[in-house]
Amino acid sequence: MSSAPLTLAAVGCGSRVQVYSALAAAMPDRYRVVAAADPIPDRLERVRQLSKNPGLRTFANDRELFAAGKLADVLMIGTQDPDHVGPCIAAMELGYDVLLEKPIATNFREVQRLETAANRLGRRVLICHVLRYTTFYSKIKDLITAGTLGDLIAVNATEGVGLFHQAHSFVRGHWAVTERCSPMIISKSCHDLDILSWLVDAPCEAVASFGSTSYFNAAHAPAGAPARCTDGCPVAATCPYDAHRYLGDQRGWLHWVYDRDDVATDAEIKAWLATSKWGRCVYHCDNTAVDRQSVNLHFANRVTATFTMTAFSEGREIEIRGTRGILQAGESVRRLTGHDIAITDHATKQVTWHDVPVLEGEFAGHWGGDRGLMDLLHAELQRPNPADMRSSLQRSVESHAIGFAAEESRVTGRTVRLDEFRQRHR
Repeated sequence: MSSAPLTLAAVGCGSRVQVYSALAAAMPDRYRVVAAADPIPDRLERVRQLSKNPGLRTFANDRELFAAGKLADVLMIGTQDPDHVGPCIAAMELGYDVLLEKPIATNFREVQRLETAANRLGRRVLICHVLRYTTFYSKIKDLITAGTLGDLIAVNATEGVGLFHQAHSFVRGHWAVTERCSPMIISKSCHDLDILSWLVDAPCEAVASFGSTSYFNAAHAPAGAPARCTDGCPVAATCPYDAHRYLGDQRGWLHWVYDRDDVATDAEIKAWLATSKWGRCVYHCDNTAVDRQSVNLHFANRVTATFTMTAFSEGREIEIRGTRGILQAGESVRRLTGHDIAITDHATKQVTWHDVPVLEGEFAGHWGGDRGLMDLLHAELQRPNPADMRSSLQRSVESHAIGFAAEESRVTGRTVRLDEFRQRHR
């Protein structure tokens, strides 16, 4: 295995690429960020600073970067969902391996097109399914593999998106209108479907799903609520979605959408909210993303699973039933017991507690997974078989098939067979 540092380039220098650039700079023996493309100069400058490379080559867009030839070993793609496949194929044709932000694409036919191109070109594409790289889910995987639960029977998982996260991203934000991006079950929860697929370790055979946009609409608007929070709202003081919270306890969300978040004054932010889509009343938006969805899954090894995505709770929960015991883990277990994972033995009723080391912000969340991904990226990209990478494109196709089939089931009201679904979209 080569020990030389990997050189990294980037297309789309928003929050995700900025995170990976900072992590790469903290591992100079393994990575060096050498080029970046984005139409917003401030983002390029931020990547320059985070990467600690004053000689970073910058470009206004991916076309200019690709015209310069192959500048690095790996291309990080952090563009919006509709702009993943085109740059990824262009990069592979130039000889890049790729670190691709999820979701892979906005429809399953494009997912399969990208997989075909990667196989044809012999390139490695690692998908940023970062939950596979957290110590939390890695520990659960190890417990299952060790036979602690016996044979798996059923899994129940929940992702609580959180009220303000739902409002920020899926009512006001980039993923609010499904027709212009990806269905929410893909854009928000392909992570969770990927974890279910990884833990069960068998192909999914059938999917049934239900959900809708039930709450964030004009029917639930408070009396007198204007089109924008900045126009003066009679319930602003008690509304959990009031856009003025970007100036207070929810200011952290600005980093993802407002490039001057770290230097802007409150007056500047208020002026920005008065015209940006993040200043709109959540009951008067054009959103079509669901605010809750349930998915029922049947796997080839006869394991059944349910997954619920909901705006009206926060954090991830998982419960796994096996022939020897039950595993319970997630935010509520940790909050109530102080432990990460509880396993109850069927025969003895004894409860065994398991704790995992937690990096800053890691528990069942993104930051630790991002760090874990970068810890392993150098080694993963040198595996002889690209499909063997922990979150390879080839492995990630399964969870995307599940997610897009779930959306089809939700819309049509029919159970979807995955083999037939794949064939239809080939």
